Parts: sequence; structure tokens; C-alpha cells
Amino acid sequence: MDKMSYGKSYLTTDPLVKYVTEHSIRHTDVQKRLMEETQKHRSVGMMGAPEVLQLNANLIQAIGAKKVLDVGVFTGASALAAALVLPADGQVHALDVSKEYTDIGKSFWRDAGVSDKIEVHIAPAADTLQKFIDEGQAGTFDFAFIDADKGSYDLYYEQCLLLLRRGGIISFDNTLWSGSVIDESNQTPDTVAIRNLNKKLKDDHRINISFLSIADGLTLCFVK
Repeated sequence: MDKMSYGKSYLTTDPLVKYVTEHSIRHTDVQKRLMEETQKHRSVGMMGAPEVLQLNANLIQAIGAKKVLDVGVFTGASALAAALVLPADGQVHALDVSKEYTDIGKSFWRDAGVSDKIEVHIAPAADTLQKFIDEGQAGTFDFAFIDADKGSYDLYYEQCLLLLRRGGIISFDNTLWSGSVIDESNQTPDTVAIRNLNKKLKDDHRINISFLSIADGLTLCFVK
């Protein structure tokens, strides 16, 4: 299996992926610097692919989103991409368990002039999402990007379905999981969780679905 054809653009040497990104990605200087800083870290592969983050940003802008969930922040590239296209009164709620990693992004958010649009919540994401639900925020969010612990993807999905309005979009990263989803001999917990989610989304009529083979797989769920 040729995994190079669908790897994240910053981790692959595939010439066609390189061509596509060279002819589409539009980064601000701050975004470039944040990605360069992130690539110094051992866990760089946790960063969302530029092609995924740009598509998310385009969708956020297209649906006129003002209230965004960023479930799995890492160093903040996804939160930054979202905040840059939100209106002045827009808000990204950035959910992560690592203050160490999210703190890396804060100076870049400040340099981009979007710090006031990003609110960080350091706690297990499921707890924060449930808190929003309990506070009566169901149906008030426009967009959610889910790129966190894979074993909790299904739980995050159900919580985000409650929190998003009709016409909102849930974007799942890593739904190809380096091709492991089609290798039935791979029964690791994360692979099984993603495989089960993919099966569930296919027949879930609460949403419309687009499953894209870009980067490490991106599934878009359009809430009915």
C-alpha cells in the first residue's frame, strides 16, 4: 500500500501532494512561524495538515461561523487558522489537556492579533463539552474540529451533535489513520475506534457526510 499518496503534506515527499499544496496553501507569516516552531517538537505529527486546516477555515468562513470548537489544540495551529477567518465577535473554544503545548501557540495568536478570539479550556475535552451542554449552549456552535484522542471520537461526536446548530459542520481528522482502517489485522484500540466511527457515520442520518482522502483522512459531517 502506498501510504505516501495520502500523508500529511508536511510529512510526505509525494510529488503530487507537494504540487497540490504549492498551488493552494495560503499561509500568513504567523502561521508559517508557528508551524516551523511546531516541527521542532517530537510530537510534530499531531499538528493538523495545512490542507486540512485551510479547508476547515474556508468552511468556517463559508457558513458564516462565529462560534467554533477546536477539540485537540496541540500547539494551536488549528485554533489560529479558525480565528483568522472569524469575525471580530467570533470565538474559538480550544479544548486540550496540555497547558505546555497550548502555551506554545499563545505568542503566535497574539502576534496574529487573534488572542481575544481564542479561549483555552485545559481539561478533558469530554468534561468541557459536557459543561457547555449543561450550561444550555446546545445548538449554539457553528463548527467543530475534532483532532484529539481517537478512543473518545465517538463521545465527542455525540456531544458536538448536541452543541452544533442545524447546518453546522463537524470535521474529523485522521479518519484514514495511516491506512490502518482497512487492515483488519490491526486491532489496536485507536484503529478500532476510528474504524467503528467511520462505519457509524456512513449510516448516521442525523448528518450528511463527505469522507475525503486528503492528508490522513478528513471526514466532514453536515448537521441536518
